[in-house]
Amino acid sequence: MFAHEFMRNALIAGTFVGLACGLVGYFVVLRAQVFAGDALSHVAFTGALAAAVLGLDIRAGLFTATILGGILLGALGDRARADDVAIGTVFAWTLGLGVLFLSIFKTKSSAGNGTAGVRILFGSIFGLSAGDVRVSVALAALASIALLTIARPLLFASLDSAVALARGVPVRALGLGFLAVVGLVAAEASQAVGALLLLGLLAAPAGTAHRLTTNPFRGLLLSAALSVASVWIGLTLSYEFPTLPPSSMIIGSAVGIYALGVVASAARVRPRPIADS
Repeated sequence: MFAHEFMRNALIAGTFVGLACGLVGYFVVLRAQVFAGDALSHVAFTGALAAAVLGLDIRAGLFTATILGGILLGALGDRARADDVAIGTVFAWTLGLGVLFLSIFKTKSSAGNGTAGVRILFGSIFGLSAGDVRVSVALAALASIALLTIARPLLFASLDSAVALARGVPVRALGLGFLAVVGLVAAEASQAVGALLLLGLLAAPAGTAHRLTTNPFRGLLLSAALSVASVWIGLTLSYEFPTLPPSSMIIGSAVGIYALGVVASAARVRPRPIADS
């Protein structure tokens, strides 16, 4: 499969997207902000549709909406930590806008734009050009570096925000910066697995890592590795069985790995029978 340019492009872009999703996803799960990731997936779709309706580049709308959406979620929450009320409010507002833009989009769109809408929802990783790959690699690397730069103070603020604030850690700024990075990664992952499925790549590998280790930095590394593995396994399955969509196979692989992690963690903590004396 490495002889095909579309597969090489998919594997290169997918590796970096998976790396970014794994790193960011670890803190999304740690900070109990999985619902925020789900909301940003709908923000991504709405932003892309808005750009399409306005005749702008879809990627510009996608990235602008998700990054600003992440910052908005943090600004509405306590100490920039998006709560269920803030997320639910933005979620409902975004869905309303999405319905509006979808209605306009359907009346104005040509066949080509209709295809673009499907790609936003379900991803188009096999359709990435060399230029798309370069952009994906650059943005995913930027998000990963930004996350690793703030990882230690973000970990402190995530585990005990009150103590971290008392020790001079800029908890609110970290929260806003983190959600902006989540928005960037959500937009980038939408191009690979689609807005409807990106939550699986953010949450499943990270959830597996949390089950298998309590060491945060080991868990961070494991989450990234499992996310990249999910991408490679999913793309390989989709190549071997062409009727299977790559985005579905990527998420299916991530969920399958999570299921194995649940079994492994349950087996590890199972109490041993006490031998008869």
